[in-house]
Amino acid sequence: MAASRLPPGTLTLKQFLRRQQVLLLYRRILQAIRQVPNACDRKYLQNWAREEFKRNKSATEEDTIQMMITQGNIQLKELEKTLALAKS
Repeated sequence: MAASRLPPGTLTLKQFLRRQQVLLLYRRILQAIRQVPNACDRKYLQNWAREEFKRNKSATEEDTIQMMITQGNIQLKELEKTLALAKS
């Protein structure tokens, strides 16, 4: 078997795609949080999101990462619903 030409620490395609999925979720959460009218609540939610992503940064198990992405999407949808109700 030939040695890989890629430098050590290079992401596989699957890891790269999963990373992009996580980053997209993070950006979408922060965009939704920007719509929170109360500045104190907005700051609290930004800190919460940042800490959650930092805390789980070292996760490597594929099933665990997928579960966290699913939970993040559910929480994002709940936040968006709450914001929509607040606006109406």
